Amino acid sequence: MRTFTAFEQTHKIDIEGLLRNLRRQGTPSRVYYMELFYDTEIFRAVDRRFGVTAGLDASAPDYEYRQHIAMQRFLGYETVRTSLLALPTGNGAQADDTTAGAQAREARSWINEHRGMIATWDDFERYPWPDPDTIVFDTRALEWYEKNLPEDMGVVVHGGHFCEYLCWLMGYETLCFALHDDRKLVQAIADRVLALEIKACRTAMQFKRVRLFWGSDDMGFRTGLMISPDDMRHFVLSGHRALARITHDAGNVYLLHACGKRTDIVEDLIEDVKLDALHSWEDNIEKITDAKRAYGERLSLLGGIDVDLLTRGTAAQIRKRVREVTAVCQPGGGFCLGSGNTVANYIPLRNYLTMLDEGRRL
Repeated sequence: MRTFTAFEQTHKIDIEGLLRNLRRQGTPSRVYYMELFYDTEIFRAVDRRFGVTAGLDASAPDYEYRQHIAMQRFLGYETVRTSLLALPTGNGAQADDTTAGAQAREARSWINEHRGMIATWDDFERYPWPDPDTIVFDTRALEWYEKNLPEDMGVVVHGGHFCEYLCWLMGYETLCFALHDDRKLVQAIADRVLALEIKACRTAMQFKRVRLFWGSDDMGFRTGLMISPDDMRHFVLSGHRALARITHDAGNVYLLHACGKRTDIVEDLIEDVKLDALHSWEDNIEKITDAKRAYGERLSLLGGIDVDLLTRGTAAQIRKRVREVTAVCQPGGGFCLGSGNTVANYIPLRNYLTMLDEGRRL
């Protein structure tokens, strides 16, 4: 069988090196990569082109796990991801996907921004809240990785959706009104979510192959935060502080993905939450290179190659930007190359691979 090679340069998978890099323990000898996720359509496009999972038994009960490992290693990532907590959030809006070609999907969906499942106290009481004292999470993936994950890789667990669950469960519009009219309801929802997120984080940290926890919690938009800085500190950052403490007590690294303009709370993220690394960068909000100069000695930075550039740029433009970002962010450690947000299905495969390839060349 023909061996397909995607990149001119190869590198060794090294979870310990990644963790040293995230802890800013000196300039690493190579560029590390991290992505919050890449869309299923990207996964399939890579597999079609390079046959990454062709040798796996698709009928095996552990096929999904082995497939995930094979793709992550091929692309150059040290981690596999999983999650534990998923609360029902109701139905949102849908629209046709306008992406052309083989990477298109049937439809796109959005959370209901007007009114979610909980808009009143009656809704709150009817909502199917799990009991944090008795909930049993599905840990089959963690149990399998505990026994079978290659030693040079680690597991990153995703969670920490504090701001997002408030928006998802209430609807953003309802949340905004409730912050003025019925803060006790907002507090009650936040308390329930916090208890469940804490239980999920503690459960994850019992597995030795778990090395990172990635809080994923969009907090803003292009010009500001979803809610006021004080409300963000009270309802949201307090939750991330709790999860970061649990993660650090287990000897692991706490990451945060948070879209939007975070200027008003970045010091809180560094000094109060004790965040190890921050993700999601949009050049029109804040360039990752500016962030590196401003606070890169106190906080690691993930990603940084703007999604718009990855979508519409040329290979030369992408390679140039990767070199620019790496030159500023790599020294001293605390930088992983990746998209500014996620590898969306509408990003041309060649552009995504170009970003990875330039990182390997460096």
